Amino acid sequence: MDSILDGVGAAVASPWFGLVLFAVAALDGFFPVVPSESMVIAGGVYAASGSPDLAVVVVSAALGAFAGDHVAYLLGRGPGGRLLRRARPGTRRYRALVWARGALAERGGLVLVVARYVPGGRTAVTVTMGALGYPLRRFSVFAGVAAVSWGLYGGLLGYVGGAAFEDDPVKGVAVGLGLALSVTGVVEGVRVVRRRRGRGKALSEAGASERDPVRAGGGGVVRADER
Repeated sequence: MDSILDGVGAAVASPWFGLVLFAVAALDGFFPVVPSESMVIAGGVYAASGSPDLAVVVVSAALGAFAGDHVAYLLGRGPGGRLLRRARPGTRRYRALVWARGALAERGGLVLVVARYVPGGRTAVTVTMGALGYPLRRFSVFAGVAAVSWGLYGGLLGYVGGAAFEDDPVKGVAVGLGLALSVTGVVEGVRVVRRRRGRGKALSEAGASERDPVRAGGGGVVRADER
């Protein structure tokens, strides 16, 4: 175990670590099977010991995430967008497209900032934004906010864990990952609760409309006792 930790420490302290972290974060932006967040947290853990520099970890992660999000956006403009636009009504892909369009219309680019903390969600949102023709300039602004906040978030989580367990980096990484999973769980829980509330409100309004035909018709229906 000591030899493994020494190897990991040497790799993280390498001057090439920033470049590798950039590449992994960029790849994760459009191919979400790479554990970029874990790598950012690990970098933050070792940064608490002085190497690498925390700023290198945060900047490399943020730049990689920013680049990867733009690759996903361009894929949405191209082949990915054609697949989405060909989605048939009633399919899961079509429902996702409808949801994304509604979410973008309601909350705009903030959806991208939130989605960066949802595993897999970031890619789905960035590709969909490209497919829907979301303006590139506005996309870049929100992608920048999302990337910087995500880089700070992962790096600082790791740094906190590394500072708490300076002599045991494994525990530091475990604490960082645990905090990250907790944040992800909270974000996902809030999203599920809001979605259920939205469905409940829609069902309530539908029931009220059925009970009041005048309201359902927007005032255009006249009841028999009013003629």
